[in-house]
Amino acid sequence: MKKITSLAPGRTCLFGDHQDYLGLPVIACAIDRNIKLSAEQNVTNTFVLNMIDIDEIRIINIDATFDTLEPRDYFASSLRVLRRYGCVPNVGYTITITGDIPINSGTSSSSALLMAWIRFLIAAFGVDAEVTPEFISKVGYESEVLEHGEPGGMMDHFSIGVGNVVYINTKDPFSYKIIRTDLKGLITGVSGVPKETIGLIGEIKGNALMSIGIVKQNFPDFDLNTSKIEDIDRYRNCLPDRLIPVFEAAIKNYHYTKEALKEFEKPVLDLKKIGELMNQHHEVLRDLLKITVPRIDDMINAALRAGAYGAKIVGSGGGGSIVVIANPEKEDVVIRAILEAGAEEAYAVTVDPGVRIIENIEI
Repeated sequence: MKKITSLAPGRTCLFGDHQDYLGLPVIACAIDRNIKLSAEQNVTNTFVLNMIDIDEIRIINIDATFDTLEPRDYFASSLRVLRRYGCVPNVGYTITITGDIPINSGTSSSSALLMAWIRFLIAAFGVDAEVTPEFISKVGYESEVLEHGEPGGMMDHFSIGVGNVVYINTKDPFSYKIIRTDLKGLITGVSGVPKETIGLIGEIKGNALMSIGIVKQNFPDFDLNTSKIEDIDRYRNCLPDRLIPVFEAAIKNYHYTKEALKEFEKPVLDLKKIGELMNQHHEVLRDLLKITVPRIDDMINAALRAGAYGAKIVGSGGGGSIVVIANPEKEDVVIRAILEAGAEEAYAVTVDPGVRIIENIEI
């Protein structure tokens, strides 16, 4: 009888929100809040999933092939994807799932759960492929986005799967590189306002793609990947007023992400410079894409007033959480300010090495 425990971290997006579905790069990092999945072999031919934090139990037959999928049923879609890679369950497990990633807060609790589940299944039943961080990340993306036809990108799966601070180049051919294994002064603030993911991403993505299409019709040589901030005025006139902000946002966010990459690749990291770029990135998300809510704005303003170098909303928007870069010696002051501004939670985080098996034993 086997006992297997997997651990998957949450993630925060440092630069590049609303970019990966446009084929633009993202800088994200795994953080040391996690989902822990502890599995003990049973004799029932079922997976008995005890989801402690949401007080829910789910039972899945190990032979289920899930010809049709319920919306957002990632347990099912990952089983379906892994079967294609030769990972076929042949015994049951009783599984306990716990975590300290706030739910629906923009720090990827659902993707972390999916990645912990995938990592467990591969450890338990094997797979016809080399088990690398890249492979696990790819299975996560296929299971969450492709199988369900959702509008998201690859950021969550690769930042959780690869761990560390990672630069993700989402355009074809896809690539990623770990750019740091640590980042001091990192704080997460959770608003308590549930984020609005699928509708918001779908709408902004649709408008952004439409604006890029119109610009390309008028300027056939336009290439988003070589665009510069000073180009915006050249293209503005061919767009309807309602699409100008999303087009401007795409080009500006891309610029700040490229500038941040240059900073991250320097031998000594200038947290102040990273913070300034983060503030500029947030202004675009707030003023052009309008994805913030009053409590998020209050939390960010409070963090900056308390001496943080930079702060921004994380993820799709409409609520969720913020990421803050502060002087490591001033973390406590900044955290207190964020809480006083109405945050549900605020805490320092460190960079995590990514999804992993922490126990695999015979009992």
